[in-house]
Formats: sequence, C-alpha cells, structure tokens
Amino acid sequence: MPTPSLALSRLLHLASPALPVGAFSYSQGLEWAVECGQVSNAEQAAHWIGDVLRLVIVRCEGPALVQLMRAWRAGDHASVLALNARFIATRETAELRAETVQMGYSLARLLRDIGDMPDAVRDALAGPREMAFPTAWAAAAACWHLDEADAINAYLWAWLENQTMAAIKLVPLGQTAGQKMLLTLSEELPTLAAEVQARAEGEWENFAPAQTIACGLHETQYTRLFRS
Repeated sequence: MPTPSLALSRLLHLASPALPVGAFSYSQGLEWAVECGQVSNAEQAAHWIGDVLRLVIVRCEGPALVQLMRAWRAGDHASVLALNARFIATRETAELRAETVQMGYSLARLLRDIGDMPDAVRDALAGPREMAFPTAWAAAAACWHLDEADAINAYLWAWLENQTMAAIKLVPLGQTAGQKMLLTLSEELPTLAAEVQARAEGEWENFAPAQTIACGLHETQYTRLFRS
C-alpha cells in the first residue's frame, strides 16, 4: 500500500493534463456547438459542459470506471474484458468511439512501458484488440491502490479541466473566465463523485441527444481544431 503522499502523487499523475494520451485534442461535440452558435459565451459554455458532466460522465462513464476499478482490484480480468466491450458499445458516434479507443490504447501502452504494473496486469493491458480509456485508467488506479472516491474525483476533474481548456480555445474565453467556470463547476465534484459511487451497481445511462448530434455533425464540419 502506498503512503498517503505517494498515493496523492499517483493521483495527480493520472489527472495531469501532461498525461500523454491525447485528451487535449478532443472536444466531445463542444466544437460543433460553438460553430453552430449554441455556445457563444462563458455562461453557455458552462451550461453545456455541466450538462455533459452530469448526464453522461456521471451516469455512464463514472459508473463504468468504478466497476472496472473493482474488477482490476479483484484480478477478475474476464469481467474487465466484458466491461471494456460494454463501455465501447455505449459510444454513440464514430468520433466518440475513436476517442476512447485511441486514448485507451495510449494509456495502456504507457502503463506497460513505465514498468510499474504487475506482470498479470501488463499482460491484461495488452490483451484486448481495443481498450477504452476508463479501462486503462482504472487499471492504474487499482494497481496504485488509490482510494475509490479520490480516484473518481480525479477522473471527473481531469475531464472537466480538458473541456474547460477546449472552451477557452473555441468560444473563445479568456483565461480568467475559463478558470472562474472551472472553479464553479468543480464545486459540484464531491457530490457528483458520490452519485457515481451510488450508481456503480446499477445500469449505465448516457441519454444526451444534443451531444450525440453535435458529435455526429462534427464529423463533417468544414474547419476543425479538435478531433471530436
């Protein structure tokens, strides 16, 4: 078991925007929302990002992450594979599917290469033909013995920070406006993390048709900064 200070370092490592998985290159439909005028200021950006956080990340991606962490901790690699396939199947557009698979591949490869994973986990990370990002992230959180609630908070924070940085570039927002938005939305994270844990044993749901439409239309958007 890691010391509290080492566990914190590992947690910050996983949540860092410097983690080389390519998260900075995706907007998850936000770019199209800006292009069509649905999002044009800080208030609208906060509304859009907050809705995706509450309706998709907390209700689908978060519970999937928790179930994956528990499966990794139990050494239940058959369940890991099943949950991984199930999560990939929830991705509703080509871009969202490509995003989680690309980031999952990048993180899994990084975890294998840094040499800090047990051999059984390294082998399991190399197993699936396609690995979702939450699957690889959960492997690291489980192997590093991170507290479940802390890990959920870190995952939500990393997603929220990435979306905020996308909004700063796209809307565009000034750095101060972006940080104010991040500060306000992050106040919900402890409550949302608790909701994720409460939903972990139930069904996943990600009913957010506006985001799905935005991601689908983004595939043919004429000019793009982001890959989703």
